[in-house]
Amino acid sequence: MLTRIDHIGIACFDLDKTVEFYRATYGFEVFHSEVNEEQGVREAMLKINDTSDGGSSYLQLLEPTREDSAVGKWLAKNGEGVHHIAFGTADVDGDAEAIRSKDIRVLYDEPRIGSMGSRITFLHPKDTHGVLTELVTSAKPSADHSSAEH
Repeated sequence: MLTRIDHIGIACFDLDKTVEFYRATYGFEVFHSEVNEEQGVREAMLKINDTSDGGSSYLQLLEPTREDSAVGKWLAKNGEGVHHIAFGTADVDGDAEAIRSKDIRVLYDEPRIGSMGSRITFLHPKDTHGVLTELVTSAKPSADHSSAEH
């Protein structure tokens, strides 16, 4: 069962400049940053708030590290802006299967590793009213979450 909006993904050309905009304009700080080589992005997670289910809600800023990545192709076609919405779930596998049974295309056969060690999959935007939709099961919190790369 989907429990919250985990994050809104925003594609950008210059991650550092975009982070500075969100910091200066809204006071949001980087909670975590990383490079996801598989997906070809450098990203920053800006924490917005904690949620009642023990998770949090974020803005995820995404800068492509290569032109042929999904975000790189999307930016070339659409420019900067909202790329996707992600819903949190305790069971990405089960929820993806339940959604697949409703004839909605799930883009990965098996969930992949996403930000902060989460497990993720995506739903095809043509089946979700034009919105690229991600399902996210957050990684279990570790004792040392201070290892976020800033």
